[in-house]
Amino acid sequence: MLIEDEEVLAKNLKRLLEAKGFAVDWLPDPEKARTRLLMYRNDYDLVLLDLNLPKLSGMQLTQSLRAESVTLPIIILTGRSETATKISLLNSGADDYVVKPFSTDELVARINSVLRRPTVAQPVVYNLGNLEVQTATRSVKVSGKHIQLTLKEYSLFECFLRRPNEVLTREDLCNQLWDFNTVTWSNVLDVHMKNLRKKIPEDESGVRFETVRGVGYRLVV
Repeated sequence: MLIEDEEVLAKNLKRLLEAKGFAVDWLPDPEKARTRLLMYRNDYDLVLLDLNLPKLSGMQLTQSLRAESVTLPIIILTGRSETATKISLLNSGADDYVVKPFSTDELVARINSVLRRPTVAQPVVYNLGNLEVQTATRSVKVSGKHIQLTLKEYSLFECFLRRPNEVLTREDLCNQLWDFNTVTWSNVLDVHMKNLRKKIPEDESGVRFETVRGVGYRLVV
């Protein structure tokens, strides 16, 4: 979730992050964002918020979320570079901060760094059947042969890698990959699943994408 009241900056950030493969929900109102996060905390991987927000500052929002036991990683965007401010942000419960102006590459690097700190450690390399996946470089090989996946296809594939043999509902997958304005009943998920099955066939990879009718999909390994 991106919480930023400056519309131009927010739209540019959303566009740039989506181009890097992230699904981004943007809310300009920190109080509405707080309500959404309390209700749907399990639908997000990270919160990116501005320090100088109206009604509720980024620091106050962070403290409020932590008081409600929201453990999602939080990165704060700030125009202040003083050491005291940085210390206060970290002490408020933020996982990291980025000082404006910043480059997209720096922001993405910090996001990826924070996302590599899960409660349960995730492997950097997955070996399943004849598959080898390098998560750091998003490299996918089947029997040593490189497989080209689009950003969305890889993001979808990684959802299954993290939870093999577990049924993932259509709703969960759509929430992970698209923002809340996406029409989740469309066939966009089915199209991506069809592409994954074509690019990672069972007879070559040793894994199978199984459709669980009326529920979702499962990666059988």
